[in-house]
Amino acid sequence: QWDPNSSNGQVIVHLFEWKWSDIAAECENFLGPRGFAGVQVSPPNEYVEVYQGDVKRPWWERYQPVSYKLVTRSGDENAFKDMVTRCNNVGVRIYVDAVINHMSGGWPMGTGASGGSSFDSGAESYPGVPYSAFDFNDGNCHTGSGNIE
Repeated sequence: QWDPNSSNGQVIVHLFEWKWSDIAAECENFLGPRGFAGVQVSPPNEYVEVYQGDVKRPWWERYQPVSYKLVTRSGDENAFKDMVTRCNNVGVRIYVDAVINHMSGGWPMGTGASGGSSFDSGAESYPGVPYSAFDFNDGNCHTGSGNIE
């Protein structure tokens, strides 16, 4: 049976890069009372902290996951749980922009992570999950023709 998770005419907002505590307050003070259906939030998983020349902590670093720990510049796991509870209590659902099909790549060992986990993307080592090179495809197509068949 079809369930759109919101009534017809309701709106979902995207509060990208907001702190979890600020989203919770926005749900209680504005979104819930005005009938908003939900909030899409930035990826909540631990990610690479990017500092490259003039680039300091860009929005896209959130799409460079190193673990599934809920530790970001938006807050930690407890703040995330509190946000979900507070928003749900006023009728606002939380939709997560989840990064589930890849891990970070091209970052040298010793690069910082938002939750402090170590990782080595060159060796495909993500002990915070834990993932190792055995958990990743090698990038080659292993068929007779070398193509997807």
